[in-house]
Amino acid sequence: MPIRNAIADDVDEIHRLISELAVYERLAHEAVATASQIRRHGFGRRRYFETLICRRGRDPIGFALYFFTYSTFLGRPTLYLEDLFVLPEERGRGAGRALLGELARIATRRGCGRMEWAVLDWNTPSIRFYQKLGAKLRRQWILTRLTGAPLSRLARGSRLRHGGPP
Repeated sequence: MPIRNAIADDVDEIHRLISELAVYERLAHEAVATASQIRRHGFGRRRYFETLICRRGRDPIGFALYFFTYSTFLGRPTLYLEDLFVLPEERGRGAGRALLGELARIATRRGCGRMEWAVLDWNTPSIRFYQKLGAKLRRQWILTRLTGAPLSRLARGSRLRHGGPP
């Protein structure tokens, strides 16, 4: 299963796969990212994420978008998998496992102490797949998010002690 690092020429394909992921997750109404934003943030001067592309022949059939965080408890980086998606007609043929295997190699090579990601609680096929790989669901942790107006309000009310912008 050929997997490679995405390049800027893959942006339209990445954007299309993200859109298909959003439909699958019943979150299309939240998917407002543009190809231009993906190009700027993934392939610009300051890269916020990296992407792997999986192909069957010339056609992209899946992708994994990831970045690195830091575990203060482990004292090591963490590879955080933001999105993993394989086209529905390609599932069960090894693409998801191949993408996760490549991510595990990257995490190991970069000295990560763990890989983490979130899965929707209704997505039973994915949960079973991850558990078969040995992944443990951390049900005691609750994903917490600030976005939109609440994020802006908090930002406006916050200043560093020296009074300058954060």
